[in-house]
Amino acid sequence: MTTVEERIRASGAPSRLGGKGISGAIQFTVFLVVIAVIVQSLYVVEARPQDLITGAHGMADIISRALPPDFSKFHSELWPTLETIDIAIFGTVAGVIMALPLAVLAAANVTPARWVYYLARGLISLCRVVPDLVWALIFVAAVGLGPFPGALAISVHSIGMLGRLFAETIEQMDMAPVEALALTGARRSQVFTHAVLPSVIPSLLGITLYRLDENIRSSLVLGFVGAGGIGFQLLSAMNLFQYQEVSLLLIIVFIVVLVAERGSAVLRAKLS
Repeated sequence: MTTVEERIRASGAPSRLGGKGISGAIQFTVFLVVIAVIVQSLYVVEARPQDLITGAHGMADIISRALPPDFSKFHSELWPTLETIDIAIFGTVAGVIMALPLAVLAAANVTPARWVYYLARGLISLCRVVPDLVWALIFVAAVGLGPFPGALAISVHSIGMLGRLFAETIEQMDMAPVEALALTGARRSQVFTHAVLPSVIPSLLGITLYRLDENIRSSLVLGFVGAGGIGFQLLSAMNLFQYQEVSLLLIIVFIVVLVAERGSAVLRAKLS
Protein backbone atom coordinates (compact mmCIF):
# COMPACT_ATOMS: atom_id res chain seq x y z
CA MET A 1 0.00 0.00 0.00
CA THR A 2 2.80 2.34 0.91
CA THR A 3 4.46 1.68 -2.44
CA VAL A 4 1.26 2.55 -4.33
CA GLU A 5 0.83 5.80 -2.41
CA GLU A 6 4.44 6.75 -3.08
CA ARG A 7 3.95 6.12 -6.80
CA ILE A 8 0.83 8.31 -6.84
CA ARG A 9 2.70 11.11 -5.10
CA ALA A 10 5.65 10.71 -7.46
CA SER A 11 3.41 10.89 -10.51
CA GLY A 12 2.18 14.36 -9.47
CA ALA A 13 -1.52 13.41 -9.81
CA PRO A 14 -2.68 15.49 -6.81
CA SER A 15 -0.89 18.57 -8.13
CA ARG A 16 -2.47 18.11 -11.54
CA LEU A 17 -5.89 17.79 -9.96
CA GLY A 18 -5.23 20.91 -7.93
CA GLY A 19 -4.09 22.73 -11.08
CA LYS A 20 -7.28 21.72 -12.87
CA GLY A 21 -9.33 23.05 -9.96
CA ILE A 22 -7.54 26.39 -10.02
CA SER A 23 -7.91 26.61 -13.80
CA GLY A 24 -11.62 25.88 -13.54
CA ALA A 25 -12.05 28.56 -10.88
CA ILE A 26 -10.27 31.11 -13.07
CA GLN A 27 -12.43 30.23 -16.08
CA PHE A 28 -15.60 30.54 -13.98
CA THR A 29 -14.43 33.92 -12.65
CA VAL A 30 -13.70 35.16 -16.17
CA PHE A 31 -17.15 33.94 -17.26
CA LEU A 32 -18.81 35.90 -14.42
CA VAL A 33 -16.81 39.03 -15.31
CA VAL A 34 -17.87 38.78 -18.97
CA ILE A 35 -21.53 38.37 -17.95
CA ALA A 36 -21.25 41.35 -15.60
CA VAL A 37 -19.72 43.52 -18.37
CA ILE A 38 -22.52 42.56 -20.78
CA VAL A 39 -25.23 43.25 -18.19
CA GLN A 40 -23.80 46.66 -17.27
CA SER A 41 -23.57 47.60 -20.96
CA LEU A 42 -27.25 46.77 -21.40
CA TYR A 43 -28.05 48.96 -18.39
CA VAL A 44 -25.89 51.90 -19.51
CA VAL A 45 -27.28 51.99 -23.07
CA GLU A 46 -30.81 51.64 -21.65
CA ALA A 47 -31.56 48.70 -23.95
CA ARG A 48 -35.32 48.25 -24.36
CA PRO A 49 -36.08 45.51 -26.89
CA GLN A 50 -39.80 46.10 -26.47
CA ASP A 51 -39.38 49.53 -28.09
CA LEU A 52 -38.50 47.80 -31.35
CA ILE A 53 -41.91 46.14 -31.30
CA THR A 54 -43.83 49.28 -30.41
CA GLY A 55 -41.82 51.31 -32.96
CA ALA A 56 -42.33 48.84 -35.81
CA HIS A 57 -45.35 50.80 -37.06
CA GLY A 58 -43.33 54.01 -37.32
CA MET A 59 -40.51 52.27 -39.21
CA ALA A 60 -43.02 50.67 -41.59
CA ASP A 61 -44.58 54.10 -42.21
CA ILE A 62 -41.18 55.61 -43.11
CA ILE A 63 -40.42 52.72 -45.46
CA SER A 64 -43.80 53.05 -47.17
CA ARG A 65 -43.23 56.79 -47.71
CA ALA A 66 -39.71 56.11 -49.08
CA LEU A 67 -41.03 53.88 -51.86
CA PRO A 68 -40.68 54.15 -54.74
CA PRO A 69 -37.33 55.99 -54.87
CA ASP A 70 -37.42 59.37 -56.60
CA PHE A 71 -35.27 58.57 -59.66
CA SER A 72 -36.13 61.96 -61.19
CA LYS A 73 -33.38 63.43 -58.97
CA PHE A 74 -30.77 60.88 -60.04
CA HIS A 75 -28.81 63.28 -62.26
CA SER A 76 -28.70 65.98 -59.58
CA GLU A 77 -27.19 63.46 -57.14
CA LEU A 78 -24.30 62.51 -59.42
CA TRP A 79 -22.17 65.54 -58.48
CA PRO A 80 -22.42 64.92 -54.69
CA THR A 81 -21.59 61.28 -55.38
CA LEU A 82 -18.48 62.32 -57.32
CA GLU A 83 -17.58 64.67 -54.46
CA THR A 84 -17.77 61.78 -52.02
CA ILE A 85 -15.49 59.57 -54.12
CA ASP A 86 -13.02 62.41 -54.72
CA ILE A 87 -12.91 63.24 -51.01
CA ALA A 88 -11.78 59.66 -50.38
CA ILE A 89 -9.26 59.71 -53.25
CA PHE A 90 -7.74 63.05 -52.18
CA GLY A 91 -7.64 61.97 -48.54
CA THR A 92 -5.99 58.65 -49.36
CA VAL A 93 -3.34 60.11 -51.69
CA ALA A 94 -2.49 62.94 -49.27
CA GLY A 95 -2.45 60.46 -46.39
CA VAL A 96 -0.01 58.15 -48.20
CA ILE A 97 2.31 61.04 -49.13
CA MET A 98 2.52 62.21 -45.51
CA ALA A 99 2.32 58.80 -43.81
CA LEU A 100 5.17 57.13 -45.70
CA PRO A 101 8.03 59.33 -44.39
CA LEU A 102 6.51 59.23 -40.91
CA ALA A 103 6.32 55.43 -41.11
CA VAL A 104 10.02 55.21 -41.99
CA LEU A 105 10.87 57.33 -38.96
CA ALA A 106 8.47 55.29 -36.79
CA ALA A 107 9.89 51.88 -37.81
CA ALA A 108 12.28 50.65 -35.14
CA ASN A 109 14.61 48.90 -37.59
CA VAL A 110 15.29 51.91 -39.87
CA THR A 111 14.66 54.99 -37.71
CA PRO A 112 17.71 57.27 -37.41
CA ALA A 113 17.31 57.88 -33.65
CA ARG A 114 15.15 56.77 -30.74
CA TRP A 115 13.80 60.27 -30.08
CA VAL A 116 12.77 60.51 -33.74
CA TYR A 117 11.04 57.14 -33.39
CA TYR A 118 8.98 58.28 -30.40
CA LEU A 119 8.16 61.63 -32.00
CA ALA A 120 6.93 59.97 -35.22
CA ARG A 121 4.93 57.41 -33.26
CA GLY A 122 3.35 60.21 -31.24
CA LEU A 123 2.28 62.14 -34.35
CA ILE A 124 0.84 58.98 -35.91
CA SER A 125 -1.07 58.19 -32.73
CA LEU A 126 -2.45 61.73 -32.52
CA CYS A 127 -3.80 61.53 -36.07
CA ARG A 128 -5.26 58.09 -35.44
CA VAL A 129 -6.94 58.46 -32.05
CA VAL A 130 -9.00 61.51 -33.08
CA PRO A 131 -11.95 60.23 -35.19
CA ASP A 132 -12.29 61.53 -38.73
CA LEU A 133 -15.69 62.99 -37.83
CA VAL A 134 -14.03 65.17 -35.17
CA TRP A 135 -11.32 66.23 -37.63
CA ALA A 136 -14.12 67.16 -40.04
CA LEU A 137 -15.76 69.36 -37.39
CA ILE A 138 -12.43 71.08 -36.74
CA PHE A 139 -11.75 71.73 -40.43
CA VAL A 140 -15.33 72.87 -41.10
CA ALA A 141 -14.87 75.46 -38.36
CA ALA A 142 -11.49 76.43 -39.85
CA VAL A 143 -12.16 76.60 -43.61
CA GLY A 144 -15.96 76.52 -43.86
CA LEU A 145 -18.51 74.14 -45.35
CA GLY A 146 -17.86 72.03 -48.44
CA PRO A 147 -15.89 69.00 -49.57
CA PHE A 148 -12.44 70.47 -48.77
CA PRO A 149 -12.70 70.12 -44.96
CA GLY A 150 -13.91 66.54 -45.49
CA ALA A 151 -10.88 65.79 -47.66
CA LEU A 152 -8.58 67.30 -45.03
CA ALA A 153 -10.22 65.23 -42.29
CA ILE A 154 -9.80 62.02 -44.28
CA SER A 155 -6.17 62.95 -45.00
CA VAL A 156 -5.23 63.53 -41.37
CA HIS A 157 -6.97 60.41 -40.12
CA SER A 158 -5.38 58.38 -42.92
CA ILE A 159 -1.95 59.55 -41.78
CA GLY A 160 -2.60 57.87 -38.45
CA MET A 161 -4.00 54.63 -39.83
CA LEU A 162 -1.58 54.25 -42.75
CA GLY A 163 1.42 55.43 -40.76
CA ARG A 164 0.95 52.72 -38.17
CA LEU A 165 0.37 49.95 -40.72
CA PHE A 166 3.24 51.13 -42.94
CA ALA A 167 5.62 51.23 -39.95
CA GLU A 168 4.66 47.71 -38.88
CA THR A 169 5.18 46.46 -42.44
CA ILE A 170 8.64 48.05 -42.61
CA GLU A 171 9.57 46.55 -39.24
CA GLN A 172 8.70 43.06 -40.51
CA MET A 173 10.74 43.33 -43.72
CA ASP A 174 13.88 41.33 -44.47
CA MET A 175 16.84 43.50 -43.39
CA ALA A 176 19.46 41.64 -45.44
CA PRO A 177 19.19 43.94 -48.51
CA VAL A 178 19.31 47.01 -46.27
CA GLU A 179 22.42 45.81 -44.44
CA ALA A 180 24.13 44.78 -47.69
CA LEU A 181 23.52 48.18 -49.25
CA ALA A 182 24.62 50.00 -46.09
CA LEU A 183 27.92 48.11 -46.15
CA THR A 184 28.66 49.54 -49.59
CA GLY A 185 28.56 53.05 -48.15
CA ALA A 186 25.20 54.04 -49.65
CA ARG A 187 23.45 57.08 -48.23
CA ARG A 188 20.29 56.67 -46.15
CA SER A 189 18.11 57.96 -49.01
CA GLN A 190 19.67 55.42 -51.37
CA VAL A 191 19.06 52.61 -48.89
CA PHE A 192 15.44 53.65 -48.64
CA THR A 193 14.81 53.88 -52.40
CA HIS A 194 16.83 50.79 -53.40
CA ALA A 195 16.29 48.41 -50.47
CA VAL A 196 13.36 49.41 -48.27
CA LEU A 197 10.80 50.44 -50.88
CA PRO A 198 11.27 47.46 -53.26
CA SER A 199 10.79 45.08 -50.34
CA VAL A 200 7.60 46.58 -48.97
CA ILE A 201 5.89 48.29 -51.93
CA PRO A 202 3.45 45.41 -52.70
CA SER A 203 2.28 45.32 -49.08
CA LEU A 204 2.02 49.12 -48.93
CA LEU A 205 -0.10 49.19 -52.10
CA GLY A 206 -2.43 46.56 -50.66
CA ILE A 207 -2.81 48.55 -47.43
CA THR A 208 -3.45 51.73 -49.44
CA LEU A 209 -6.21 50.09 -51.48
CA TYR A 210 -7.85 48.80 -48.32
CA ARG A 211 -7.65 52.29 -46.82
CA LEU A 212 -9.21 53.82 -49.94
CA ASP A 213 -12.14 51.44 -49.52
CA GLU A 214 -12.51 52.50 -45.88
CA ASN A 215 -12.17 56.19 -46.76
CA ILE A 216 -15.02 55.98 -49.26
CA ARG A 217 -17.23 54.65 -46.47
CA SER A 218 -16.05 57.36 -44.09
CA SER A 219 -16.56 60.17 -46.60
CA LEU A 220 -20.22 59.16 -46.89
CA VAL A 221 -20.97 60.28 -43.34
CA LEU A 222 -18.74 63.37 -43.16
CA GLY A 223 -21.48 65.31 -44.94
CA PHE A 224 -23.54 65.09 -41.76
CA VAL A 225 -21.24 67.74 -40.25
CA GLY A 226 -21.21 69.90 -43.39
CA ALA A 227 -18.18 68.38 -45.12
CA GLY A 228 -19.90 67.97 -48.49
CA GLY A 229 -20.60 64.88 -50.55
CA ILE A 230 -23.61 62.65 -50.64
CA GLY A 231 -23.83 62.61 -46.85
CA PHE A 232 -24.85 66.28 -46.83
CA GLN A 233 -27.57 65.53 -49.41
CA LEU A 234 -28.80 62.64 -47.29
CA LEU A 235 -28.97 64.79 -44.16
CA SER A 236 -30.84 67.55 -46.00
CA ALA A 237 -33.37 65.11 -47.47
CA MET A 238 -34.02 63.56 -44.06
CA ASN A 239 -34.49 66.95 -42.42
CA LEU A 240 -37.01 67.90 -45.13
CA PHE A 241 -38.82 64.52 -44.80
CA GLN A 242 -38.12 63.74 -48.46
CA TYR A 243 -37.98 60.01 -47.88
CA GLN A 244 -38.20 59.07 -51.56
CA GLU A 245 -35.02 61.04 -52.18
CA VAL A 246 -33.50 59.37 -49.11
CA SER A 247 -34.18 55.93 -50.58
CA LEU A 248 -32.56 56.99 -53.87
CA LEU A 249 -29.49 58.23 -52.01
CA LEU A 250 -29.28 54.98 -50.05
CA ILE A 251 -29.32 53.02 -53.30
CA ILE A 252 -26.48 55.18 -54.64
CA VAL A 253 -24.53 54.71 -51.41
CA PHE A 254 -25.00 50.95 -51.63
CA ILE A 255 -23.74 50.85 -55.22
CA VAL A 256 -20.72 53.07 -54.47
CA VAL A 257 -19.70 51.02 -51.43
CA LEU A 258 -20.23 47.71 -53.25
CA VAL A 259 -18.18 48.77 -56.30
CA ALA A 260 -15.40 50.18 -54.09
CA GLU A 261 -15.28 47.04 -51.98
CA ARG A 262 -15.18 44.65 -54.93
CA GLY A 263 -12.71 46.77 -56.88
CA SER A 264 -10.39 47.02 -53.89
CA ALA A 265 -10.60 43.27 -53.28
CA VAL A 266 -9.79 42.46 -56.93
CA LEU A 267 -6.79 44.81 -57.01
CA ARG A 268 -5.45 43.49 -53.69
CA ALA A 269 -5.79 39.93 -54.99
CA LYS A 270 -3.77 40.85 -58.09
CA LEU A 271 -1.05 42.43 -55.96
CA SER A 272 -0.81 39.39 -53.71
